[in-house]
Amino acid sequence: MKAAIFHDYFDEIGGAELTALNMAKLLNAKIFTTNIDLKSIKSLGFSDVEIISIGKVPCAKHIKQTLTKARFYFLKKKGFDIHIFVGQNSLFSAKKHKPNIWFCPGVERGLYFSRKKILLKKFFIYLDKKNIRNINKIISNSKNTEDKIEKIYNRKSSVICSPINTDFFYFSKPKNYWICVSRIDPYKRIELVIFCFKNMPNENLIIVGNASDENKNYFKRLKNLAPRNVKFLGSIFETQKIANLYANCKGLITASMDEDFGKTAIEAMASGKPVIAPNEGGYKETVINGKTGILIDDINEDKIISSVALLSKNTKKFKNACLERAKKFNIRIFSRKLKREIKFF
Repeated sequence: MKAAIFHDYFDEIGGAELTALNMAKLLNAKIFTTNIDLKSIKSLGFSDVEIISIGKVPCAKHIKQTLTKARFYFLKKKGFDIHIFVGQNSLFSAKKHKPNIWFCPGVERGLYFSRKKILLKKFFIYLDKKNIRNINKIISNSKNTEDKIEKIYNRKSSVICSPINTDFFYFSKPKNYWICVSRIDPYKRIELVIFCFKNMPNENLIIVGNASDENKNYFKRLKNLAPRNVKFLGSIFETQKIANLYANCKGLITASMDEDFGKTAIEAMASGKPVIAPNEGGYKETVINGKTGILIDDINEDKIISSVALLSKNTKKFKNACLERAKKFNIRIFSRKLKREIKFF
C-alpha cells in the first residue's frame, strides 16, 4: 500500500517525531509536514526518509500551532492508499485524506490538561473533536493514552507502543552519573530532579534535551537553579552518542507528569540500567517496580533522593531484568503490529 504520513513539524525532534520517522521507514511512506530540521533527521539515521514541507510556519507561541492547523486544512494530496496522522494539528487535513488512521502519541496537553486560559481554547477544542470524527481508526501508543482518548473523544482505540530500536543500546560498567533525557518543558518537572542533586553533592546528573521557543525562559531558570554536579548537554541526535551516555550511566531519573508513554525508560532498560520514575502514566506500563527500577507514589525530592541512595548500592543487579523487559518494546514488534492493523483495515 502507498502510504502518506502527516505530522505537525520536525524542527523539534521528540518521541512523536521519532515515531513518525520510524513509521515512514517501515512503510516506505512519504511524510508531509511544515518546518524541517534536516540536519537532526540525518543525524538520527533517517536520511533515506522522504520528508516534504507543505510550507514553513513561524515559531512564535500559539501562532505556530494555529498556522500549522491552517496549512493542513488547505492541504490535499492524492495517490495514496492509506493516510496516517501523528501530530494533532495535522488532523485538520483528515477530512480530505481517507481512508485514514491516527497514531496518537498523546492527547494535546495544551488543549485538555492545561490550566492556562488561552484565547479561543474552547473553539479549538470544538475543532479538534470535529477532526476526530473524520478519523476512521485510532491507534494509541499506550494504555494510558487509550484511556484519555476514550474519556475525551468517546472513541475506542487499539494499543501499539511507540517504536524503539532497542538494538542500538548496550550495557557498560556504570560511571558516577545519572541521566535525565527529556524535552525541556514544565510538565517534565525537571526542576524537581535538579533540587534533589543540590542535596546529593556526591552524585552527578546529566540532562539531555532542549526547549522549544516558548519554553526558553523555563530552560534559563533551570540552568540558574542547577548546582555544579548537574550538567546540561542540550539535544543529542547522534544515536551512538546517546547510546554511550545511557550505557555508562547509573540509571535514568524522570519526574515527568502523567507521561503518555515514556520512551526514555525503555532506552535506559535496553542499556541494562534501572529507572526512577513517578508511579503514573505510561511508566506504570513499562517499568516493573523493584525489578527494573523504582516507581514513586506522590513523587517528591525526599523520595527521589532515597531511591538514588538505594539503587546506587548496586545498580548492576538490575541489568538482566532491564534487558529482558526492553525486548518487549522492540521496533520489530511495533512493525509487525502496525502492518497487521493496516492489512486488516
